[in-house]
Amino acid sequence: MTVIAMWAHPRAVSTAFLRMMLERGDVTVVHEPLVTLADWHELTMPALDGDGTVTVHDADAVLAHLAALGRDRTVFFKDTLEYRHQHLFDHPEQVADMVHTFIVRDPAKAIASHYAMKPTVTCPEIGFEHQWDLFELARRVTGRTPLVIRSEELTTDPAGAVSRYCARVGLPFLPHALRWRPEDRPEWHRTRQWHVDASASSGFAPIARSYGATVDNDARLRAFHDHHLPFYQRLIAHAS
Repeated sequence: MTVIAMWAHPRAVSTAFLRMMLERGDVTVVHEPLVTLADWHELTMPALDGDGTVTVHDADAVLAHLAALGRDRTVFFKDTLEYRHQHLFDHPEQVADMVHTFIVRDPAKAIASHYAMKPTVTCPEIGFEHQWDLFELARRVTGRTPLVIRSEELTTDPAGAVSRYCARVGLPFLPHALRWRPEDRPEWHRTRQWHVDASASSGFAPIARSYGATVDNDARLRAFHDHHLPFYQRLIAHAS
């Protein structure tokens, strides 16, 4: 068995991808363990016996528990990289056996969406730079180039994008998982305001939304975009 990580910048459509993984029913799914720990200083995770939960309070315990869960059943977790999660860089051996994947979205759209959710967002929190640093770390410690997918592929060709993803990470492609019942999942109750679109969704679909502040009319958002664009470009150079 194995642990599959999906590393996302905020507003990358990664929660919809996690919702699809929940629909599969054949993997243990963990929602944003490290960012939840950073924000709330504790995290509830599935118990090893599959019955109930356990609560952990530090990154070392999170990664150890993910590894333990992965000994008996494939684990998928996704996390967002508004923070650098320095523990990963200080203890790379704890992620050396994971299958690392990354999801990216057009920075202009991701930044406008992020600002709409959090007007106090800072440049590092946009996340692409943190993604690239972690991509390089994962490539170095695993000896493999991580998979990168574009969120736009999920909305234009969900079956193709997910089937390619599954082939790379060693999972069977399950077409039924591309459709699900809209619901407010308990996995994201603490941060449900960030997951309204995922809760209302029933599958991957284009996001039709306009924003008042964009990288085209807001100087601060344009500066964020200019900073992160090179990291996005480096990541999509490895997209499937």
